[in-house]
Amino acid sequence: MSTRGPGVTRAVRGAVAAGHELTAGAGADALAQGGNAFDAIVAAGAMSWAAEPALTAPCGGGFVLVRPAADGRSRLLDCFTAIPGRNLPRGRRVGEVDAVSVPFDEQTTQVFHIGAAACAVPGVVPGLGALHRRFGRLPWRSLLLPAAEAADRGVVTNRGQFAVFRAIEAVMTHTAEARALFAPDGHYLREGDAVRQPELAASIVQIAERGPEAMRSGDLARAMVDHQAATGGPLTADDLLAYRPVWRRPLGGAYRGHDLHTNPPPSSGGSLIAYMLAVLDGVSRPLPPGEARTLLALAETMRAAARTRDARFERLLHRGGLPAHLLSAASVERGRRAVEQALAGIPSPAPAVRADSGTTHISVIDGDGNAAAFTASNGCHSGVVVPGVGLHLNNMMGEEDLAAGRHRSPGGRLTSMQAPSILARDGRVRLVVGSSGSNRLRSAITQVIVNLVDHGMPVSEAVSNPRVHVEGDRLDCEGGIDPQEVDRLEEWGERVNRFGGLNLYFGGANAVTVDAGGRLDAAGDPRRDCAAVVL
Repeated sequence: MSTRGPGVTRAVRGAVAAGHELTAGAGADALAQGGNAFDAIVAAGAMSWAAEPALTAPCGGGFVLVRPAADGRSRLLDCFTAIPGRNLPRGRRVGEVDAVSVPFDEQTTQVFHIGAAACAVPGVVPGLGALHRRFGRLPWRSLLLPAAEAADRGVVTNRGQFAVFRAIEAVMTHTAEARALFAPDGHYLREGDAVRQPELAASIVQIAERGPEAMRSGDLARAMVDHQAATGGPLTADDLLAYRPVWRRPLGGAYRGHDLHTNPPPSSGGSLIAYMLAVLDGVSRPLPPGEARTLLALAETMRAAARTRDARFERLLHRGGLPAHLLSAASVERGRRAVEQALAGIPSPAPAVRADSGTTHISVIDGDGNAAAFTASNGCHSGVVVPGVGLHLNNMMGEEDLAAGRHRSPGGRLTSMQAPSILARDGRVRLVVGSSGSNRLRSAITQVIVNLVDHGMPVSEAVSNPRVHVEGDRLDCEGGIDPQEVDRLEEWGERVNRFGGLNLYFGGANAVTVDAGGRLDAAGDPRRDCAAVVL
């Protein structure tokens, strides 16, 4: 028996929170069939390819944070995208990326770079394969075939998915193959329309039958490489053959007596979240939720994190030593002083950074206490769908925040804001969380943790509570915050951008919690019609 919805609570065998009802349901079904949290991640991750095609795909990249109950030790599996172009054939032309503008509301847009030239080396399928080989319990094939069936049958576009599709219409109609899926009758996808992907379904069957090797060699690999060669993309057969997932030691942090485990370098999102929480931990006392002073403290913490993104940050990110530098007492103290000065009326705005946008997240805790957090992304989608196999290519080489990595050698990992995270106390997992939402995902995760720890909110409220985010010299305020408190922020000199309600711009955080008595609670973010299942 399972209960599905944006937030549910029941004493039980396991819980899943994910970006779509079918995604969460696939993870829950794996648990119900005797699988563990890691099986649930594989099943849900595969289902997301069918249910969330604007956000994720077998050709994307991601990270899995796991904490097996047997030893209570967290591990991070890096299966993010890598720089392509290994042994690029002489004379092969690599084209330029195409720029498109993505609107989030009438006053907030973001430019993305797409097309064949934006494709990086995919890593999701090899990553899920590595996770399953090490920790899985159920057969690989059984975990993937439900996704193939859903892709072939078609998935009805819900309200949250439609909001994403609507924002990236310019991307999803960029090529004839994409238009065939998302505007098959000449009219772009509408809410309630079903997206059928029979070619993708057949490809998922191949991956189910052959295993992850299907994405490295054989028909699927040849189709990707041949299409890239014909359209000016950089991906080569040697890129696919050389790709390997990497197990890393998670980045550790602390917040008000809790231990944080999150994504380490060469990704930057986890480091920035650990830094923001360390800064807030130094503020004398938690501030009341929703008040202008609280919102200002959050905003200035985000600005302090943005100011750390200097040349030294970028150098240490790839060469090592970033956590020691960023989380040093002196660095954290500088951030704390900036927050205190802002509260005293001396704000210091700084630019924020951008990163990959089209992302989904899955959080799982099973009845044995195994915990896993999986964040995956196809970028904002490249607009390219490989004909004959239905594989949606990523646009990671076109993402603004990743551009600096283009000069590095093929095979090097690109950085990311993705930050699957686990919060523990006294050796016991309390929260599994992650988010989608470009650079907003780090502010979303931070605010969920603050809501849960400082304000004692149940997880459904911690996830759905209105958020703020700093973008440049602008403070974005989500609808639902008391207008008088927002007025007060303007009186203090903030350049406020008011949203009319909850908005997908602020991310899509999905979280599972467990209390001291073992009671599970799960919440999917209502901003994207995410879902939670408790068995």
